Amino acid sequence: METIIMAVTIDPRSVHAKEVQTTLTKHGCIIKTRIGLHEVSQDSCSEQGLIILHINSSIDKVKIFENELLDIDGVKVKYMTL
Repeated sequence: METIIMAVTIDPRSVHAKEVQTTLTKHGCIIKTRIGLHEVSQDSCSEQGLIILHINSSIDKVKIFENELLDIDGVKVKYMTL
């Protein structure tokens, strides 16, 4: 098993977040930690989202997960193996 840190950006978040969430749930067994970040204020909520994932899985499963995320419009993925 590899330890991988993955960053996922979503823009616009309000349009694509539901589909991203479905994909995260589908691959939930390989996700050890998930941190979701976006700017908020009293007047607005940012359309740009960032999700940081700590993944414990084989690189083959990570690539499948990455490709499913990249199939969603507005999503970018980068990851590093530790």
